[in-house]
Amino acid sequence: MNTTMEKATSAALIINLGSPASTKVSDVKTYLGEFLMDENVIDYPYFLRALLVKGIILNVRPKKSAEAYETIWWDEGSPLIVLSERLQASMQEKINTPIFLAMRYANPSIPGTLNAMREAMPNLKKVFVIPLYPHYAMSSYGTVKDRVAEVAKKEHSDLEVIFQPPFYEDNDYIKVLANSIKEKLPEDHHLLFSYHGIPVRHLKKTDPSKVHCARIKDCCNVDNKEVHAVCYKHQTQVTSLRVAEELGLSPDRYSTSYQSRLGLAEWIRPYTAKEFERMPKDGIKKLAVVCPAFVSDCLETLEEIYVEGKEDFMHAGGESFVTIPCLNTQEDWVNLLVSWVRNHCDIEAS
Repeated sequence: MNTTMEKATSAALIINLGSPASTKVSDVKTYLGEFLMDENVIDYPYFLRALLVKGIILNVRPKKSAEAYETIWWDEGSPLIVLSERLQASMQEKINTPIFLAMRYANPSIPGTLNAMREAMPNLKKVFVIPLYPHYAMSSYGTVKDRVAEVAKKEHSDLEVIFQPPFYEDNDYIKVLANSIKEKLPEDHHLLFSYHGIPVRHLKKTDPSKVHCARIKDCCNVDNKEVHAVCYKHQTQVTSLRVAEELGLSPDRYSTSYQSRLGLAEWIRPYTAKEFERMPKDGIKKLAVVCPAFVSDCLETLEEIYVEGKEDFMHAGGESFVTIPCLNTQEDWVNLLVSWVRNHCDIEAS
């Protein structure tokens, strides 16, 4: 047994979304089934959710999704999994505190990883969890926190589990994100912040006041700390504004939109796909796109934006389309994560 592991009383657990085991339709179907049956993702009553997911979506979507995954799959496997593993390894190189990796869906699973942590660390008392989502949404940060808490309460009730809060306006995070953009952003390009979308009903559901989000005019800019602490749209807009300020961009040099819409319900607007069609017609023919909701490149960036998005923008009359990678294993991003671990975990075993 590793001596550091044996002595350490605390560890960090980074958690990303997850990915199918392969591009086989059967594996994609299994992954989508677990993902879409999460009540935090499709928040209908179980019977309606099962009817929609198992009766309709899983009979139609897996083949199309498998084809999309095939276009971005790496020799080593899923880009999201590979990049997450590289991130874990890069963090571990900089700190003695043990760093573990789990996925919310599929493998390595949260229950399996927590069990592995207990086996490797007989003295483990505290786990510092970093959901790899900068912003709060019930379908991302929320479901990770709920799942970890559920498993810990049921199987590891003696552990102290603490969570890194959403870091959408953390000063160091803003600087890291801005630096990653600055390296790739041409001076004559408009910058589009494209975030993963969520249904408007999710905003209303997570609003603790039940009278603010999507219910009053310009709600994201009407001060309400309690509401904004769990408001995804507000937090994404804060990230865009803070990064734009860090880059010295005037309001006409950047904008915000939301991608990956699923189903017919109303989602947060404007939709990224519609922006790709609109912008060239309105004179924005040179565009750079960054996707800050994701810290690791994945299907939603590599295929939906970098391939399909570029095609749509150029077809609509665009002249230049620049893609800005996610933070992935950028050194200052790794250093920031490690600093959070140092702040929350016990003194490292020597």
